[in-house]
Amino acid sequence: MHATITSKGQITLPAGLRHRLGLRQGDVLAFDEKAPFIKATRAFDRAAMLGVVGAGARKRKGRNAAQWLKEFRGPAALP
Repeated sequence: MHATITSKGQITLPAGLRHRLGLRQGDVLAFDEKAPFIKATRAFDRAAMLGVVGAGARKRKGRNAAQWLKEFRGPAALP
C-alpha cells in the first residue's frame, strides 16, 4: 500500500486502509512525533467524553458506582 505526498505535504490514505481502520470523513488523527516511524492514532475527543460523564447518575438510585456497575454488568467470571 502506498501514498504520495503532495507539494502541500498532504497524503490520501488508501480506501482499504481507511475501511480496515474504521476511519471516516472528519475523523482527526494525532501523530506521535517521538516515534521513529509515522504513528497516528485517532485523536481523543474530550468534549464527547465530557458529554457522557455522569449520564448514569440518575439510574444509580442511591447505589454507589461499584454496586451499580456490578448490577449492570452482571457477575464477573473469575479464573
